[in-house]
Amino acid sequence: MKNIRNFCIIAHIDHGKSTLADRLLEYTKTVSANEMENQVLDDMDLERERGITIKSHAIQMEHEIDGTRYTLNLIDTPGHVDFSYEVSRSIAACEGALLIVDASQGIQAQTISNLYMAIDNDLEIIPVINKCDLDSAKPDEVEDQIIDLLGCDRDEIIRASGKTGEGIPEILKAIAERIPAPKGDPQAPLQALIFDSVFNPFRGIIAYFKIVNGTIRKNDFVKFVSTGKEYHADEIGVLKLQMSPREELSAGNVGYIISGIKTSKEVRVGDTITHVEKPCEKAIEGFQEVKPMVFAGVYPIVTEEFENLRSSLEKLQLNDASLTFVPESSAALGFGFRCGFLGLLHMEIIQERLGREFDMDVITTVPNVSYKVYDKKGVMSEVHNPSGLPDPTLIDYIEEPYIRASIITAADYIGPIMTLCLSKRGELVKQEYISGNRMELTFDMPLGEIVIDFYDKLKSISKGYASFDYHIHEFRESKLVKLDILLNGESVDALSTLTHIDNATAFGRRMCEKLKELIPRHQFDIAIQAAIGGKIIARETIKAVRKDVTAKCYGGDVSRKRKLLEKQKAGKKRMKQIGSVEVPQKAFLAVLKLD
Repeated sequence: MKNIRNFCIIAHIDHGKSTLADRLLEYTKTVSANEMENQVLDDMDLERERGITIKSHAIQMEHEIDGTRYTLNLIDTPGHVDFSYEVSRSIAACEGALLIVDASQGIQAQTISNLYMAIDNDLEIIPVINKCDLDSAKPDEVEDQIIDLLGCDRDEIIRASGKTGEGIPEILKAIAERIPAPKGDPQAPLQALIFDSVFNPFRGIIAYFKIVNGTIRKNDFVKFVSTGKEYHADEIGVLKLQMSPREELSAGNVGYIISGIKTSKEVRVGDTITHVEKPCEKAIEGFQEVKPMVFAGVYPIVTEEFENLRSSLEKLQLNDASLTFVPESSAALGFGFRCGFLGLLHMEIIQERLGREFDMDVITTVPNVSYKVYDKKGVMSEVHNPSGLPDPTLIDYIEEPYIRASIITAADYIGPIMTLCLSKRGELVKQEYISGNRMELTFDMPLGEIVIDFYDKLKSISKGYASFDYHIHEFRESKLVKLDILLNGESVDALSTLTHIDNATAFGRRMCEKLKELIPRHQFDIAIQAAIGGKIIARETIKAVRKDVTAKCYGGDVSRKRKLLEKQKAGKKRMKQIGSVEVPQKAFLAVLKLD
């Protein structure tokens, strides 16, 4: 056990985590030359196309340092804030972390929030400056920033390059020397923490775990503590590039277990595995439940696919524990699910994965949050989407969730960030300098305002140098109104939103203009209207596609032309009564990018 090292790689987006992981695997000869490719751990097509890591990936390396053979368990983590739950789970399975900082960009927002997460879990931090081979690299300046942030010595910082392989031997040596071996007693009752799981159509559900105490052997009779289910460990093993079976694994090791579990509800990330005969006294603590930021309805395009969508979401949830969903129905779209996501990128990725991995075509509605609605009798009900709102005459008042947001940024961007937060009905609570040029701003803001595009805007005005963290603070009474979108007088409930009364008119107008661009022209005129209750506040008209029926009338009396036009007009009118407006999927998503 004293030669095992469990560590993860944490960094901001695009600071070179996956490339550095490639070099480590290459140097320790874990991956042979013909298996080697760029971002070898990113096994999803989506990850390669976008150049981002979506899932954390675990892999075991063997390496000899100064005559001692070490077992190194590496977990490569995502950098994007929408996947920070993946990072928190990886950190729970490690004793140390490589903190990677780009030599040309310096310390950025996600670096700080991931670092704090690691420090909270008492991880040993090894700072690494990556991309030192670039012409634009400023390693000395970045070293000063790291010393400021961590308070470490200058000689503890390793300079490296994931591209050229510089500094890789030093990193491996530092991992062996600085990161502590896992603590735990191989003789104690079994306690293993599940930190991830995947669905395999042939073998059922495969759970990844880290053993804290005890030893597990093949064919042991084990129990999952929170669900209380019992299974035989048909196969256990460690994670190389492929899964590699073992007869037994003891404390400190990271591995997988296959026990023929078929239903996804039986495996929960953060659960503890123990033996049935000699169980541990209590489950492993300290695993946080995820809190979704954004809720949206996900509906199958073909209603018969509802059950398939349910099983697809369950399988996805295994692989991505931050996804939550409950069934709901809509008048326009039929039966579907109300899903909770960590952010808009997360929502986009889930939608894309549903299409690629499960062939599910889905429609996603406008994202929103949950509100508390009090009627005249003082009875409170929770409303998750605008179509569930009672009649306005029965409502006494509505309370919306407020968050306490903390934004860490460079002092240069304070002005634009304050303007953005105040325009989203935020209230400044406090501001303070953390170190050097970096400030922390604390705001109280309505969650509904930040759901749609706040984070994207914050990133662009701060050039990516602003980290945003929040927790739900309280519910406050607000003047909210339900904004309906009508197409030819018919309300489309998937496009309706709850919005603050001050923003309603401008929002309604922008929405109508956007829909006019996106809805294709039909054979009849389409009126797009935004309404609050019975009051229309904005309108646009999409003109009909017309055939020139008068083309054959050249010369002659004008009454012949008029007769043909009148005949066409009557036909269009009849068509309008029976024709339905086709709303493309793009229109549902357009609401997100209104500016």
